Amino acid sequence: MKEPKSSSKPSSSGATVPAYQLRLYVAGQTSKSLAAFNNLKRICETHLAGQYRIELIDLLKTPQLAAGDQILAVPTLVRRLPEPIKKIIGDLSNEERVLVGLDVQPLTD
Repeated sequence: MKEPKSSSKPSSSGATVPAYQLRLYVAGQTSKSLAAFNNLKRICETHLAGQYRIELIDLLKTPQLAAGDQILAVPTLVRRLPEPIKKIIGDLSNEERVLVGLDVQPLTD
């Protein structure tokens, strides 16, 4: 699995703060984990280029991090910023569902 790509923009104070701070919780390099990561990267590059940061958390290596975000299933995407925190469970293959979940796109009928 590739390392997560970070994209950010400078804030008014000069510090780099990405508009979207995302955490993807996975359990090892399963096909679902790899699909979730690849789908998330593709969606972010297409719709949030330069505005996001992805933190990949492998719960097989750091299981204690699951408690902080109350992770009950994997893969789970947690949008930490902008607030409020939102979670999306699954391999993120449904692009529209992910965009609505991230508040990038409004819900349509």
